[in-house]
Amino acid sequence: MAIHLTKESKILVQGMTGGEGMKHTRRMLAAGTNVVGGVNPRKAGRTVDFHDRPVPVFGSVAEGMDATGADVTVVFVPPAFTKAAVTEAADAGIGLAVVITEGVPVHDSVAFLDRARKRGTRVIGPNCPGLISPGQSGAGIIPADITKPGRIGLVSKSGTLTYQLMYELRDIGFSTCVGIGGDPVVGTTHIDCLTAFQEDPETDLIVLIGEIGGDAEERAAAYIRDHVTKPVVGYIAGFTAPEGRTMGHAGAIVSGSSGTARAKQQALEAAGVRVGRTPTETARYVLAVLDA
Repeated sequence: MAIHLTKESKILVQGMTGGEGMKHTRRMLAAGTNVVGGVNPRKAGRTVDFHDRPVPVFGSVAEGMDATGADVTVVFVPPAFTKAAVTEAADAGIGLAVVITEGVPVHDSVAFLDRARKRGTRVIGPNCPGLISPGQSGAGIIPADITKPGRIGLVSKSGTLTYQLMYELRDIGFSTCVGIGGDPVVGTTHIDCLTAFQEDPETDLIVLIGEIGGDAEERAAAYIRDHVTKPVVGYIAGFTAPEGRTMGHAGAIVSGSSGTARAKQQALEAAGVRVGRTPTETARYVLAVLDA
């Protein structure tokens, strides 16, 4: 099994005909993802060939859903148009919107996430790498060739660290890897993914990757303590971040001791989570738990 994305998922790509959309649609198709259409009102009715795989372009998400039965959209549009794109997808009733776009204004994210919640659309992102269920499907930019299917579930704020842990644990494999994004406001949280992995009978262990800033990891720790019975191994990026220094990542807001890597580590360890200080040490902890 997998969470949120399976081999049955039918995927639209909003912005498929742009440079990034074309590149990553090609990669998704090569990995076996069932991309059923693109969305671009100015190019509706055309077909794009990806290595002899024709993909139709629709004028709207609703039109694409009606024609193909699509239940997932991946958003590759510029920040200025992301709010409209996600709102359109939510109003069409799509089940999952994966928003890759970086640099979306926070007030736009707040608005489209509220609209999506009211319409019953799950949003992953913005500013995220997407998600992948190895051997089944991938929606976004996560490479499909660095791991294999397995029984580890992974949820991460960081795209790069998602890839690194996938590679470090490639011999074990993953049920689903979800990059939720590091912006201050995101649609799917650590807790959402923890809940889904806890309920997935083919996920045996969960890896949680966080980073300095905010309190998402502390809230996840409280949830793990009260609701998660499967083993969880964690990693927090930012142990070496200097105090009192402005940092560039959108979600990295630290006030006093709140939001520091050490505070997050303590909260997670108090909930029974083993926390590595490096990705490699984290991978070793995973192997130790699985071998126990």
